[in-house]
Amino acid sequence: MKKLIILDGGMGRELKRIGAPFSQPLWSAQALIEAPHYVTQAHQGFIDAGAEIIIANSYACVPFHLGETLYQQQGHALAEQAAIIAKEVVRSSKKEVLVAGSLPPAFGSYRPDLFESEQAFDILSSLFTAQDKHVDLWFAETISSVEEALVIVNVLKDSTKPCHYAFTLSDQVEESARLRSGELLTTAIKAILQVGNVDGIFFNCSIPEVIEQAIRDTNKVLTECDINDVDHEKKTSPQNSTQNNKQDSKQQISIGAFANSFVPISTAHKANEAVQGSRDLSPEEYLQFAKKWHSLGANIIGGCCGIGPVHIEALVDWKDSLS
Repeated sequence: MKKLIILDGGMGRELKRIGAPFSQPLWSAQALIEAPHYVTQAHQGFIDAGAEIIIANSYACVPFHLGETLYQQQGHALAEQAAIIAKEVVRSSKKEVLVAGSLPPAFGSYRPDLFESEQAFDILSSLFTAQDKHVDLWFAETISSVEEALVIVNVLKDSTKPCHYAFTLSDQVEESARLRSGELLTTAIKAILQVGNVDGIFFNCSIPEVIEQAIRDTNKVLTECDINDVDHEKKTSPQNSTQNNKQDSKQQISIGAFANSFVPISTAHKANEAVQGSRDLSPEEYLQFAKKWHSLGANIIGGCCGIGPVHIEALVDWKDSLS
């Protein structure tokens, strides 16, 4: 089993908790604009808790949150600032922590109905360019549909840094995990594996209860891919190094999770029009979910909205107990 790595928690709700300026529709971008020292403080809190990867606070640097005018004026600069702040916090901490760039939903979380491929590519390409020289790896976050995933694959196709794709799932516990679009998770994974630069498959901004099935479905797809690669190799040439490399790359794909502490999100929920309701999910409760994910093969675990430094500290303590 791969080494367990602990990711940070949810940036937006943590900024709100520590007193940063925070309101709709700016969300986590408001602190970046008005009081960036709070962004530094939030990152530091997660590093102090033991997080080994922090994600730059660029999630809201899109027109959906900033508005079209502010995005055109400052979107690129704000995303770069977010990555620079994260890198500076790590440097000051003198700890071995990686900084991940964030590619967020271009048209709002949980809104596959608003997605437009061409415009999304332009927005996400700008965010990629803004952050790339300051980050160590990439997280495409809260992916709601196959179409969205494939656009992000195209944005990241030439990246030389690890690229991780985090899907947001329907909050209905079912026999097969589904994206917010209603599409099967397995369809999305197969699609990006066929064409993408994929180093990790993750699940974020979903309730913890639906992630177990998502990991099971992911394991099934990755196993089928390995079998198919081996069969194809036998049909061609036993010396086919390209196929060997392809198979090895699939075996190296990380699986991860960073769930939220929201109550289940209905299909009628409209991001930006209301703050999603939360529940009191204790560090101990969250840890029990994490243990199950790890037993199924997840090797990178953190948290999303509502999962704070106390939850990350519990994950770190558990990880330390394993060794």
